[in-house]
Amino acid sequence: MKNLNLKSFLLFLIIGIVSCDTKKEVTISTSPNVLVIMVDDLNDNIGALKGHPQALTPNMDKLAHSATLFLHAYSNAPMCGPSRASMFTGIYPHHSNNYFQEPWFQFETLTNSRTIMEQFKKEGYNVIGTGKIMHHNRKEMWTHFENDADYSPTPFDGVKQVPHPDVPAAFAEIGWVDGSLGPFLNLESRTNSQGKPLQWITGNERTGFNPMRYINDDDRDPTPDERNATWVANKLKELAVDTSGIPFFLSVGFLRPHTPLVAPQKYFKQFPLENIQLVAIESEDEEDTHLTAAYQGDLFTLSMGKRMFNAISKAYGNSTLGLKKWTQAYLACVAAVDENIGEVLDALSSSGLDKNTIVVLASDHGFHMGEKNYLYKNSLWEESTRVPLIFRAPGITNPSSVVSQAVSLIDVYPTLLDLCGLSTNTTKNEKGHPLDGKSLLPFLNNPYTDTWTGAPAALSVVFAGNKHKREPSMQHYSIRTQQYRYILYNNGMEELYDHYVDPNEWNNIGSTQTAVLRKMRQQLQEIVAPVKLAGFKNMTK
Repeated sequence: MKNLNLKSFLLFLIIGIVSCDTKKEVTISTSPNVLVIMVDDLNDNIGALKGHPQALTPNMDKLAHSATLFLHAYSNAPMCGPSRASMFTGIYPHHSNNYFQEPWFQFETLTNSRTIMEQFKKEGYNVIGTGKIMHHNRKEMWTHFENDADYSPTPFDGVKQVPHPDVPAAFAEIGWVDGSLGPFLNLESRTNSQGKPLQWITGNERTGFNPMRYINDDDRDPTPDERNATWVANKLKELAVDTSGIPFFLSVGFLRPHTPLVAPQKYFKQFPLENIQLVAIESEDEEDTHLTAAYQGDLFTLSMGKRMFNAISKAYGNSTLGLKKWTQAYLACVAAVDENIGEVLDALSSSGLDKNTIVVLASDHGFHMGEKNYLYKNSLWEESTRVPLIFRAPGITNPSSVVSQAVSLIDVYPTLLDLCGLSTNTTKNEKGHPLDGKSLLPFLNNPYTDTWTGAPAALSVVFAGNKHKREPSMQHYSIRTQQYRYILYNNGMEELYDHYVDPNEWNNIGSTQTAVLRKMRQQLQEIVAPVKLAGFKNMTK
């Protein structure tokens, strides 16, 4: 029975119940529900992935222990916009030409293919969402959509959003989004550098600003993430008593730990600054890497990662203290979002819907914590590309299952269709593109299976800049197998890391492992075919 999808399993269960006692009323639907939980900018800093020894994520860990955890899951484009577009359309960026932050619906291939929400809606599901799901939302994809993405709370000076008032100028100059971190404070007596009074607000320029009351942690308004968690919990209670028989696809997108790294004081208190442990960082680790040469200093991507690292080091006197402040704030925000996730999962369980609901938890990409003197996302290294990915499918997955095969977010869409027994024809017309990923159901049935037919490596791409806009051959690419990471920049420079002996990617062994290098080159070219990568043409040896 383990080889059945969830819809078949539920039908099997109903037949069994009816055959045992025809007088019993059968209330289990043959169509499973789906709950997708998206977390923004979450790297491997959760307990189940052992990414940081001080991470406090009891709710995500509990979910992982009840489900199948993919140990090596990767973003296909480690930036919010293209990653989410790829995941929710099931189409690789090199097939859509969506590599950076342009709205996905400006790309012909994507607009002529159905998103996962549109596919489930077409198949008769009640499709509900709130928060940040895709980077650019279209509400017509949903039966109902509640709250837009909201990166607040942020301090507000009466005119604009500003960084946390306790952040030193050298880091605050980066701006209210990426240059802001710290616990909530009572701002009643605080002003900006021009003497303007500050207050906490939620919302944004497009939707409007709303005052957020904060006196202390026990006397305040909820954050946007907290509002979404409570809204979803209440929605689950409604769905539990719904007698329509219509299955639901429900997705909630939480913002933290996306910047600004602000959260209630209680979460910061869980991580005293003097006790903070930094991730393993090798001095001069970036010297055998080629990101700087590939960009030649002309793109936001490179300047942002280096700029944030240098600015936080300057702001707090040295890189050690600066990174401790960053790590404390990041872990606090992870703990905060974990509590929000717990509220949703508790509501699912108490409603009884957990018995017939597939749960998926994922992040759009990771985030560097100072490795390689880089403090951002959108690199092709492990810290930026690796993401949590958890599947729980009643009757299919076994508790505490762990999959070691390298997979990517491109595989989520076909997996959900497979589990729910839905059509995999997701194109609207000939201008669309079929799903690029493969169902992970074989791994959900058996974590050690060798029957999976997906890509031999997880593919990630990073945008090479506007001068190469919509040119798939000119982007920078990486593939990750269980053992190796291979990176190819469009100037022909390469990096190769052996994760069996170098899990931190400290030693680029590309110049010594010729046979492995040839194999990884071949795998990359096969995955992106028929695109002919400029990186291969530009090699000097």
